[in-house]
Amino acid sequence: MTKNTGTQSRQPSALDNFKPLLIDVALPLGSYYLFKDAFGMSTFAALAWSSVVPAVRTVWSLVRERKTNGLAGLILVVNVVSLLLSFVSGDPRLMLAKDSGVSSTVAIGILVSVWLGKPMMTAGMKPFIVKGDPDKEAAWQRLASGAAADSAAFRRKENVFSIVWGVVLLTECVARFVGAYTISVDTMVWLGSVFMIGAMVIGFLVSGGLAVEPMERMLKAEAEAEAGRAEVAVAA
Repeated sequence: MTKNTGTQSRQPSALDNFKPLLIDVALPLGSYYLFKDAFGMSTFAALAWSSVVPAVRTVWSLVRERKTNGLAGLILVVNVVSLLLSFVSGDPRLMLAKDSGVSSTVAIGILVSVWLGKPMMTAGMKPFIVKGDPDKEAAWQRLASGAAADSAAFRRKENVFSIVWGVVLLTECVARFVGAYTISVDTMVWLGSVFMIGAMVIGFLVSGGLAVEPMERMLKAEAEAEAGRAEVAVAA
């Protein structure tokens, strides 16, 4: 009979799993708009301050983990490029168009991650499906590793989730870029936020229907199948 000991590894919580996405995407994006819109900072200052977290994350990954943090590095590069462009332009429409630069690069990064076989959005989606349940966590590992019957379908849905978000964010960025040069500046200042909120709502609805719900069903079925196999093994 096994006993739980103090050395047993702690099951990662939803916050633990979601933390990388929050730090690498939500914090830099959110801080940029907070500094710019709420605190009234210039585009240059907002980009500079919002670059602090991805810069620290990238350096920390290199020093401690001996590897680069892809998403944090991606956002850092985009912010640095935007900062350099700010030196040579005073065009308010270009400033508005550049507001979509970080989001569009993240969107492209998400799509590239699917092509590379490492869908970037999985880190944010997994905790909401697993919900800290160790049986579902184990079922996820079997499905993701190819050890379960529905592994191929599961991984397709995992890719679909990231593809949906990549396409939605990229479309939103294109819309904001076009709006920056076709709609009055005063209107685009608030309409840009409307575009972002609309994109988020569409992303949640579409990715939920096309990926999250089917994955939840496959995860539940695999967990139940494993429980059944365990019962048969005990009976034998």
